[in-house]
Amino acid sequence: MNEAGKAKKPFLFAVDFEMRKGFFVNDPMAQQEVLFNIKDVSNIYQQQENRTIHSPVVPATYLFEAYPEEFIIYLQRFNIVMDGLKRGDSYLTNLTIKTPLESSLSLEEIFRFSKAAYKLCIPGQWICFSPECFVRVERGKIFTFPMKGTIDARLPHARDIILNDPKETAEHNTIVDLLRNDLSRIATSVQVNRFRYIDELKTNRGPILQISSEIEGTLAEGYLNHLGTLFFELLPAGSVSGAPKKATLQIIREAEKEPRDFYTGVGGYFDGEKLESFVLIRFIEQQGSKLFFRSGGGITANSNAQKEYEEAIRKVYLPF
Repeated sequence: MNEAGKAKKPFLFAVDFEMRKGFFVNDPMAQQEVLFNIKDVSNIYQQQENRTIHSPVVPATYLFEAYPEEFIIYLQRFNIVMDGLKRGDSYLTNLTIKTPLESSLSLEEIFRFSKAAYKLCIPGQWICFSPECFVRVERGKIFTFPMKGTIDARLPHARDIILNDPKETAEHNTIVDLLRNDLSRIATSVQVNRFRYIDELKTNRGPILQISSEIEGTLAEGYLNHLGTLFFELLPAGSVSGAPKKATLQIIREAEKEPRDFYTGVGGYFDGEKLESFVLIRFIEQQGSKLFFRSGGGITANSNAQKEYEEAIRKVYLPF
């Protein structure tokens, strides 16, 4: 990343949550091993006069059936997290689940049909259709967009409910503080530009609302020469780990009992001037002939286990 940034050469990359492995693709438009569509920059769809042609059409019928774990199983992991919170080891911990799926759609088909700001797919391995920007770097500025808070948009007064919920408010405040501190390690003049704004996402199970904030900082001159070094200072992403990071990661390992791998890692595309990166959430992985949807949410001392379980399951969807 440092070398490509200095030379202003485009690249595509992803790194896993544990920061043990990843991939780096030079000249990403010239290959098809990794499929991507990142803010409408893609190596798949043909472009003509700023519009996509030959867009795939979602089948009228398809199979997409999830088989979530029982609540009692989730509760065991939830209690491990709560013990850590009560000890004061963490004040926000992201807890995730792994849900078996049956689907008539291949990962590549899901990639082509999905409507999301950030899409990445390795056919036969995994697909991500993420709504969450991690960091954007352009013109000497760095931006991050932590996303915390999800609710069914069809509920009466959904916007008021999510914005006035004490637990959701505390969780979002915590992640904004964490990301401000993270940016302050590599940037100056860090400030919150927008706080707790709402986006509506369409899914195959109905619309949902999600809450985000926008944080900005200023990078030192010559930052492209150190693009990778600066970027890795921010990992793992705070919104999918927690705070403080070191102790929280230990709680996650104890509760989840297996590596997340690329799920909740980060991916991105550099066009020679601008870096656009995103969190690898809304994630389906393939293991042999089996599919699993990975999802989760932030846990605080005020969390209710049943509500957190339901939120994690609500995030098992297709953005069609």
